[in-house]
Amino acid sequence: MTQLPEGYAYGPWHDGPDPLAPPADLRDALDEIGREVMAGSSPRSALEELLRRGTERTAGLDELSRRLWQRRSEIQRRHRLDGTLQEVQQLLSEALTAERRELFPDPDDEARFREAQLDALPPGTAAAVRELSEYDWRSSEGREKYDQIRDLLGRELLDSRFQGMKEALQNAGPEDVEHVNQMLGDLNALLAAHAQGADDIEERFAEFMNRHGEFFPENPQNVDELIDVLAARAAAAQRMMNSMSAEQRAELAELTQQAFGDPRLAQQLSALDAQLQALRPGEDWTSSERFRGQDPLGMGEGAQAMADLAELDGLAEQLGQSYPGARLEDIDLESLERQLGKDAGVDARRLSELERELRRQGLFERAADGSLRLSPKALRRLGETALSDIVNALRGKTGDRETESAGAAGEPTGASRPWRFGDMQPWDVPRTVRNAVLRSTSLGSGAVTLDVEDVEVVETEHRSRAAVALLVDTSWSMVQEDRWLPMKRTALALHQLISTRFRNDALQLITFGRYAMPVDLPELVGLEGTWEQGTNAHHALLLAGRHLRRHPDAQPVVLMVTDGEPTAHLEPDGEAVFDYPPDPRTIHKTLSEVDRLAKLGASVTVFRLGDDPRLEAFVDVIARRSGGRVVAPDVDGLGAAVVNDYLRTRRR
Repeated sequence: MTQLPEGYAYGPWHDGPDPLAPPADLRDALDEIGREVMAGSSPRSALEELLRRGTERTAGLDELSRRLWQRRSEIQRRHRLDGTLQEVQQLLSEALTAERRELFPDPDDEARFREAQLDALPPGTAAAVRELSEYDWRSSEGREKYDQIRDLLGRELLDSRFQGMKEALQNAGPEDVEHVNQMLGDLNALLAAHAQGADDIEERFAEFMNRHGEFFPENPQNVDELIDVLAARAAAAQRMMNSMSAEQRAELAELTQQAFGDPRLAQQLSALDAQLQALRPGEDWTSSERFRGQDPLGMGEGAQAMADLAELDGLAEQLGQSYPGARLEDIDLESLERQLGKDAGVDARRLSELERELRRQGLFERAADGSLRLSPKALRRLGETALSDIVNALRGKTGDRETESAGAAGEPTGASRPWRFGDMQPWDVPRTVRNAVLRSTSLGSGAVTLDVEDVEVVETEHRSRAAVALLVDTSWSMVQEDRWLPMKRTALALHQLISTRFRNDALQLITFGRYAMPVDLPELVGLEGTWEQGTNAHHALLLAGRHLRRHPDAQPVVLMVTDGEPTAHLEPDGEAVFDYPPDPRTIHKTLSEVDRLAKLGASVTVFRLGDDPRLEAFVDVIARRSGGRVVAPDVDGLGAAVVNDYLRTRRR
């Protein structure tokens, strides 16, 4: 730790969020969500898809899940569970070899009798070890190897129930074994008292931990936490046994009776397992796993492998987020880092921060029906992005697609006013500087500073305003031909342009399939494609006319985006009639609405998507009769074409 002269101190960073990590990039995340929503996903599913896929610098839930399953597969593919049996067999073979080597030179009958005893040992490892428990070894090396078998079995048996015991009991003496037996007896008594509802269980627990706390590095704070720790490990040990063959299970069960040469250990652990199963029946005591590798694991290592597999399964469920009320805060970051490393924990924290910030900053809101939808703030951000993309596209083009025009936002009135968010007018520099000087002087400051409250902009007035109707085709062909998303981005961009640059203009968004209807921006953005036949341009033009009549002092602008000729019209009773090929009445009614719009002074610009000859012929008729024009952009250029035509018509 270093002390700075100013009184600040700095030192190494150890834990918690990285203070130097860049903040979550909400704009890019919102653009991703917006694209999904406009393509037909709900905001909730779009958010879930973003979290599953991740971002440019953060692995998503799918990638973390893939790494979990890869780790799980590696454990099963690399290991097998007969490590303790193999080690016992090896020690037994070495003990017998050393004993025979000691007996061979001795010519007396007792040596021959001992050799006969060794030759008559049962073929099974466990039976041979049990048979040799009373054998009087001649060879000191043989006795040492046999004692190692008992020591190994004791340490492995305890390690399968208490992690780390194998190393802790290395070279354990009789006093250590007695201490372990005493701990197991006290533990069984404590759990029995807990099961019976003893009133003084807290005092008993405190006394137990005071006497035997070194056996529990997890440091449980009460009996329930102690049971949770023990039951999870015991269940893992039982699943390990379940995963062995019947012969291996039988061998190992018999061998454990020889642990430390004291049958009390196996008896105490058997009683402990029975109590834990009764206290925690929800633990997985019955399943098994298939191990296919060549690396043998001992009982303790095998139990840990089973615990790791269970932990990986739990993490996979948390990352899957498929249960009700799932949140990224549910992910156990310590377990994730333990299994996949610290980088995985960093990625999960970033995803959680991203989800939290998207919700905290009000980018989602609840609709009246309880569903989640994008908030106006989120829609403004999406609109800014869509409009920015279009402006960038227009800047690279020449001719009538140029968007910058002097006075397009209004003419100066000679007055100024305080700047408001969204204002695009130029600053009134003299008034702004004067405000800064007056404010700084009033504060007694020797230096003049500029604050946002000082800024004044040149006040302008619109010499004319426009009533704009954007008619967008929402028939199934728009979805089928991948025109759905560009259509929505076009509406977003036009809405953003009008709401920020031409706020006096009145924009009406109208969708038309079998029927037409006016919609607000959130409805259009969240609109899902449906299989419904009909392109009712007649109804859409009728609604456009109503919008224009509500604004008689405004310049009328009608923009229509469609990929099909009219195949439906509205009857006087409000029913839509569909026919294909188009009924002559449909054509007649549609053109009649075009004529009514022309009488209002509105020319209809049609943005034709696709090369259908019948559509091409019909939209040419609309353009001629209304004094409008036809634009045939590609899908990617639709937004630029619509915005450019709006600006061109408005300037005119």
